[in-house]
Amino acid sequence: MMEPLVLVVEDEAALVTVLRYNLEKAGFRVAEAGDGEEALLVLQEQQVDLVLLDWMLPSLSGIEVCRRLRRRPETSELPVIMLTARGEEGDRIRGLNAGADDYMAKPFSTDELIARIHAVLRRARPVLEGARLGFADVELDPSSHRVMRAGRAIHLGPTEFRLLRHFMEHPRRVFARSQLIDAVWGVDAYVDERTVDVHIRRLRKALNDGGGVDLIRTVREAGYALDEAEG
Repeated sequence: MMEPLVLVVEDEAALVTVLRYNLEKAGFRVAEAGDGEEALLVLQEQQVDLVLLDWMLPSLSGIEVCRRLRRRPETSELPVIMLTARGEEGDRIRGLNAGADDYMAKPFSTDELIARIHAVLRRARPVLEGARLGFADVELDPSSHRVMRAGRAIHLGPTEFRLLRHFMEHPRRVFARSQLIDAVWGVDAYVDERTVDVHIRRLRKALNDGGGVDLIRTVREAGYALDEAEG
């Protein structure tokens, strides 16, 4: 299972270095952005699991970035922890009201930050902490790599398993083929988009062999989604 990707949005280079070191040591992958505009671009290009977002950023404040993330359907539920020198209760409330999941005032303990990240991920994305996933009549256990549909075992290849897990982490969200390549094969992988279609067909066949609604929805000129609506 690929390690969770944390986007650090911070303009203090020294702090970014410290955060990257400690996050990677704790088993996370790390992406960086030096300001709010860059952060929004990174989020369009990569499948980020959590954002560490500084309040005071050049050009676009962390609060505004958080508000924009919450307005976009594809990032409306993305976990966000705000980092700031502002420790007043009123500022903390503003950050949480803007949509942040948690808030840490500088200076902070990196051990506590890692613990907070795990806590937020457990609430928002249980699969990242090894919990079972369910959607409609499908259950997926990431630790044992077992998939069941309506009590029947589903046998999937490794790529189909990763595809299904990704869809079940983000139910009803539409993913372009390029986004699926980044999430399932990796950002640096060279995979033709037609390869995605081949694995989607295999996943569909495995899931639908016993009958029932086709849960993989094809969205014309957009991509694929896990959805109970047929089509």
